[in-house]
Amino acid sequence: MITNVSLVTVYCLDQSKARDFYVEVLGFEAGTDVTMGEDFRWVTVKHPSQPELEVTLMTPGPPLEPDMADMIRRQLEKGQMGGLGLSVDDCHKTFEELSAKGVTFIQEPADRPYGIEAVMRDNSGNWLVLVEPKG
Repeated sequence: MITNVSLVTVYCLDQSKARDFYVEVLGFEAGTDVTMGEDFRWVTVKHPSQPELEVTLMTPGPPLEPDMADMIRRQLEKGQMGGLGLSVDDCHKTFEELSAKGVTFIQEPADRPYGIEAVMRDNSGNWLVLVEPKG
């Protein structure tokens, strides 16, 4: 029986820079960081309030076929990849705090039927959605 989701993948262009962004800017904690073989590095981060869910920061490459890895890399460079949905207590406050840290937002906080939403980019170009759920 499946009991929970324990791992999700977010593609990035540079694993060290992505890890630093998620840890230093967004407040995640560093997880696993191991090299396996010559060309494969496994890097994860996790949020302190949800440590059972790790986010793998994966560069496009094996086990993907080369043409798929190239397509993902191009989409990241264009800022066309989705990433994560992140719950926040106060979307306006989080928007201000992250903007002050230099985070790029492509949508300022806006009212939606489900809450207040803002959309930002991580340092690899992934869209991250911040949502303050309706009470």
